[in-house]
Amino acid sequence: MTLIRGKVWKFGDNVNTDVMAPGFTFNAPWDEVKKVILHIHPRFSQEVKPGDVIVAGKNWGCGSSREQAPANLKRLGLGCIVAESFGRIFFRNSVALAFPTIVCPAVSKAFDEGDDFELELESARVRNITKGRELKGEPLSEDMLAIIAKGGIIPAMRERLKIKK
Repeated sequence: MTLIRGKVWKFGDNVNTDVMAPGFTFNAPWDEVKKVILHIHPRFSQEVKPGDVIVAGKNWGCGSSREQAPANLKRLGLGCIVAESFGRIFFRNSVALAFPTIVCPAVSKAFDEGDDFELELESARVRNITKGRELKGEPLSEDMLAIIAKGGIIPAMRERLKIKK
């Protein structure tokens, strides 16, 4: 069982990939990039810590197909994102990069920023430790869980096709 625990950063609906990976940062050094990731939240880029998690509303990751969006969040060390829904391409990119993303109806109302969070990845059980609430998210398929466990789609395909590095 994969258990993910962390402090919650709260975001609303329709958070676009452009604020996770602004186009002007594509060739910038990481120290500059991380200062503007999710700049729509006044404290996020300065205070986020490895292991923290994001709880969001509907349509997280809408917008353009930027692999950099989930890649930047993973590189920050976030444990996962649980949202009421995801943009389709963001969701698929996240799985391909082994970055856990779980759909969970009503999750946005069950958490406040700073709450202690826990996710059992395989069952998609989401717990608000602070408030003593538990929700049931939509579990990922066995194939998606296997991709995440192997570190992403590229390592999974290398193993499947028996390709050595």
